[in-house]
Amino acid sequence: MSEPKKFQSIWAGFTPKTVSVFREGYSLERFAKDSIAGITVAAVAIPLSMAIAKASGASPDRGLITAIIGGFLISLLGGSRFQIGGPAGAFIVVVASIIERQGFDGLLLATLMAGVFMMVMGALRLGTYIRYIPHAVLVGFTAGIATIIFASQIVDLLGLTLNAREPAALLPKVQAIGHALATINQQAVIVSLVSFILIVGLRKFRPNWPGFLIAIGVSSIAVTLIGQWGGIHIETIGSRFGGIPNSLPAPTLPLMSFDKMQALLPDALTIAFLAAIESLLSAVVADGMTGRRHNSNMELVAQGIANFGTAIFGGICATGTIARTATNVRAGGTSPVAGMVHSIVLLLLIIFAAPLASYIPLASLAAILALVSWNMAEHHEFIAIIRRSKADAVILLATFLLTIFRDLTEGIAAGVVLSSFIFMHRMTRIVSVSEKQELDTEPDREQSPDTLVYQIDGPFFFGVAAEIVAVFEQIGHKPKRMILDLSTMSFCDGTAARALKDIVQRFEHMGVRVTLRGARVSVSDVLLSAGIPTELLS
Repeated sequence: MSEPKKFQSIWAGFTPKTVSVFREGYSLERFAKDSIAGITVAAVAIPLSMAIAKASGASPDRGLITAIIGGFLISLLGGSRFQIGGPAGAFIVVVASIIERQGFDGLLLATLMAGVFMMVMGALRLGTYIRYIPHAVLVGFTAGIATIIFASQIVDLLGLTLNAREPAALLPKVQAIGHALATINQQAVIVSLVSFILIVGLRKFRPNWPGFLIAIGVSSIAVTLIGQWGGIHIETIGSRFGGIPNSLPAPTLPLMSFDKMQALLPDALTIAFLAAIESLLSAVVADGMTGRRHNSNMELVAQGIANFGTAIFGGICATGTIARTATNVRAGGTSPVAGMVHSIVLLLLIIFAAPLASYIPLASLAAILALVSWNMAEHHEFIAIIRRSKADAVILLATFLLTIFRDLTEGIAAGVVLSSFIFMHRMTRIVSVSEKQELDTEPDREQSPDTLVYQIDGPFFFGVAAEIVAVFEQIGHKPKRMILDLSTMSFCDGTAARALKDIVQRFEHMGVRVTLRGARVSVSDVLLSAGIPTELLS
């Protein structure tokens, strides 16, 4: 094989959807649709990006930087036609924890490392395996993240004053909020409630209007005007963060050292894993809405490049976002150009309207994130899983409780391990061994008493190997011939094949002639690799 063909085979399937779209032929009509969709998504992304960054312990402009740089690269290089990238609520807990322990420079380095990991994951074509994470685990950790996000907004929803920095962990956070309840700011509560009412009301009566953007616009104008006349004090982006810069920062690599990279390795892996799940889930949602198919491995490579790029511009973690991607589809987006337009609109906002962001009340941003967390929680699905299956309920609750009280990674790991054990237990119930009539006898002839025929039915794997062996050990008499019918054996792993080999050898030592019949090719290959002689297979 020539070198160019080798190169082509290695990178086959790694074509960004942008290239595919322009190969098809991209018209001015499609550009008009994508531009309208991009502007619509930008109206949703402006308040969300700032709110997510603020809730993560970063300044609001970091969220806009993430949506601009990360969102543009995800659309330009990604494997989905409709994916909109930017900061996501699912990262709030992780990012806040890293900033609290390692500072913002630590977050930048962890994000950069995560970007490299995601590029490697995509290059190794691991994107297709993300779908094997059970639904109960996804719902459990999503609900856990939503709970923590909501808890993190209580301080700004109520206008509380804390004596120290707000803790990232849930229990210390709740304790700090409890101690600060006496400092409730009624004016902040009113702003929060008005924002809630506006968003919910617009969602009900004017669902096509940008409710989040209208809510922060109305609340900003009201707080500014009433503040001038009545002397009220409600914290805004300007009072807490000093406003938003009107340009992007110069790209620069974060400070690196082997010790720091080693310390940040678990955080980087968590970011990479979570970003992979979130982005591919978002792409799947878009596929379901449009009938298209995304390229999961190309999407992972793009997510990795986007996080690397975001980190060097000082942004936070970027990923595909379900809400903004769905908004893009509903607004008529047809290609990745819509996502790039969304990022360009956000860049123009920073350049020309950055001073206006200083007037946005933090209570209004908190109201937005509180509603986001409510939508994230999937409470209907949460309750449905608990009612539907005790086993799935255990997986769901274990993931949920470990996520909110321990750590996101521990929650997912525990959920996946529990799911694996429950799955194996369920599989053991559908595997059976039963005695049959001799396979090669005529219907009107009785089976020879010197011949035993047993059929192994279902997936034969390590979890049931010992039980199957026990069945054969309990055979009451020694036949002259043993036929094992494997025609309904759907799967066989190495451990089970070795157990079957031991059964065969045991009968042969007893002078019993053994034949294995009807095995499909995939099963035969495993049996042969385990050392079962070819002549026994027929």
